[in-house]
Amino acid sequence: MYNCAIILAAGEGKRMKSSTPKVLHKVCGKEMVNVVIDEIRKAQVDNIDVIIGTGAEKVRKATELKNVEYSIQEKQLGTGNAVICAKGFLKDKKGTVMVFTGDAPLIREESIRKLMDFHNKGGYSAVILTSIVENPSGYGRIIREENGEVLKIVEHKDCSTEEIKVNEINSSMYCFDIESLMNSLDRIDNNNAQGEYYLTDVIEILKRSGKKVGALPVPFEETQGVNSRLQLSQAEKIMRHRINEKHMENGVTLIDPDTTYIDFDVKISNDTVIYPQNVLQGKTKIDKGCVLYPGSRIDNSIVESDVTIQSSVILDSKIGSNTTVGPFAYIRPESVIGNSVRIGDFVEVKKSSIGDKTKVSHLTYIGDAEVGSGCNFGCGTVVVNYDGKKKYKTIIGDNSFIGCNTNLVSPVKVNDNTYIAAGSTITNEVPDGALAIARAKQVNKKDWVYKKGLNK
Repeated sequence: MYNCAIILAAGEGKRMKSSTPKVLHKVCGKEMVNVVIDEIRKAQVDNIDVIIGTGAEKVRKATELKNVEYSIQEKQLGTGNAVICAKGFLKDKKGTVMVFTGDAPLIREESIRKLMDFHNKGGYSAVILTSIVENPSGYGRIIREENGEVLKIVEHKDCSTEEIKVNEINSSMYCFDIESLMNSLDRIDNNNAQGEYYLTDVIEILKRSGKKVGALPVPFEETQGVNSRLQLSQAEKIMRHRINEKHMENGVTLIDPDTTYIDFDVKISNDTVIYPQNVLQGKTKIDKGCVLYPGSRIDNSIVESDVTIQSSVILDSKIGSNTTVGPFAYIRPESVIGNSVRIGDFVEVKKSSIGDKTKVSHLTYIGDAEVGSGCNFGCGTVVVNYDGKKKYKTIIGDNSFIGCNTNLVSPVKVNDNTYIAAGSTITNEVPDGALAIARAKQVNKKDWVYKKGLNK
């Protein structure tokens, strides 16, 4: 049986009050439409068509790596019109097509599989994905026949006294026999107050034709759409809970899951402990046995095993095993920190490599530099990598000692086994094994304070 899917992603989302198309707003670091695509893919449905309209090029760009097809809905004339725009995608296909919405990112792979199985095994022409809710006010009701099949969908405003008591609601997600759907699309009209074409009309057309229509209830959590910033935050909270629960099941300790923020694509190995107020983003990978104390942000970075991080920012970089970072360190993009390194408080590393067992304990800036292993940086060291127009590279060899308040003016090379005296400004190469002193000779002016009358 051939299975494919359509995602409705053409809406403007006026209530979002944003220049960004609604389906591109992110939940846990991923655009809502991409969340839906990925869940459909997990269910082994490879052929996906995304209906785009408002912000079409932005949606196309955000989904271009997902290997999907596109149909254009020039004017937003309802859900039925959106699926009509996908007739080219459906042409000559036999089997089933599922219809999802790009602004409902909480649907799960398991429910997608159940929908396909329920439809195919039950011999239905259509199956509506539904939810049972305590307060169905505002939602279309699913009215069933005695045998459990769907009789009709009734909008809330049109419900009778008995129908309004029904608490099974339409999610606007469906599975159709492609041939039945295609035949029905030609028969829907826009004879309503809004002048729009509704996909729910297909259900009525199928029933009039004597076709079999079913309904499959799934948790309401999975069918909630996002139409406002408030609903976006609610979806984010639900998804964050799912993600955090998955990591805890895999052996990660989250001290307070409610205040730990982990994106979809983050990978964390077991026996890592994460304290509150940590933000892990992008394709970050945390290896086993790490400890993340409160208040760090790590984005698109690799953190190897047994690393300790405190209140620091790490972006697009790699941290070697048994290293400590922070508190209040800033590791900027394209930095590679070696094993058993100490990056201490108020240290900034930018586009640099730091060798194994090097210590940069506090108040230091290292930019555009290659630093060897076994080095020690004194407090207040600055790699002066920028002359106002261009940036230059500094190379520091193994086992070098950089005294406090040293300026290394790039481009400059400091060779292995060197010692730089505190307060030096280094502008020339320092040979292997040398002591470099680059500061003015101290001069004491006897009784100068008294002569100037500056004493208190």
